[in-house]
Amino acid sequence: MAENAVQRQTILFLRDTIARIENCSLPGIVRAAKAADPAGFRRGREGSLQRKVLPFGITALDDVLNGGLPLEGMMEIRNAETRDAGAAAGFVAALAVLYQQVRKEKGNLAPVLWISQSLASREAGQLYAPGLKSYGLDPQRFLFVSARTVKDALWIAETALSVPVFAAVVLEIRGNPACLALSESRRLNVRARAGHVPLLLFRQAGEEEASSACFRFQIKPAPAGARPLPDGSVLCGSIDHPAFHLLVEKSRAYAAADIFLEWNADDRRFYPLDERRSAALQASGQPENPVDPLSASAGRPRRPQPLGRLLAFARAS
Repeated sequence: MAENAVQRQTILFLRDTIARIENCSLPGIVRAAKAADPAGFRRGREGSLQRKVLPFGITALDDVLNGGLPLEGMMEIRNAETRDAGAAAGFVAALAVLYQQVRKEKGNLAPVLWISQSLASREAGQLYAPGLKSYGLDPQRFLFVSARTVKDALWIAETALSVPVFAAVVLEIRGNPACLALSESRRLNVRARAGHVPLLLFRQAGEEEASSACFRFQIKPAPAGARPLPDGSVLCGSIDHPAFHLLVEKSRAYAAADIFLEWNADDRRFYPLDERRSAALQASGQPENPVDPLSASAGRPRRPQPLGRLLAFARAS
């Protein structure tokens, strides 16, 4: 028994020595990341959580995000089926606009980097520059990269996060590839926190799976309303601002599962749908003409099992 204890102590000592050697030889940005709290946030001198957030001004959403949109670290947005990819891409683009606005208000005209796996672009299409401009994003400060494989996309993302010059980095991946598992997502989260850059992991037609992202939302399209007229009526046959159905799948605070938002490109902010319309949309449930889902995860022999509602608690120590 004593001999086993000595062996365990020796192994622990060797592991600690190797960890110290590896940590000292790493670049400063990575060494700072390894010293950060593995739960996803940095701890101050008094052990309190130091978080930089951007409040939405929407109580239901800010409660879910524990104060607002994180300004560093990784956040995951997914759509369950390929037909919903347009709505999810619109939601991600709106978040990129908010991040760019924050940097612009500070006098820093930082660009947005959008990294897209080529398979994702072939399935759901590429972004359209005039559309991005009308959506509120500055196309002159927008970089789009098409990566042939997931590994290429991951390498580009990690390299970009090591250079904190971007307002936000978007990583668009198709499905649930095996090379983007829990360990890879944790490395991306650590890189993003160390570089003080927000990373939006956009999982197109992907299933729920374990991830180091602090928050995960599933985005579905919601029917847009009609354009209002000055006299209080609406213009028949018109289409107002794009609307989104946001389902909270992972958060630090238990909140309502369904949140309905609309994006105003002129004001560059989200607005909640009125309570009557939100209740009607939530009660409608399934679409009028349901069809069998055609999307499937790629890169893995079996589909991941549903995770259900998750609460992302910080580490106790």
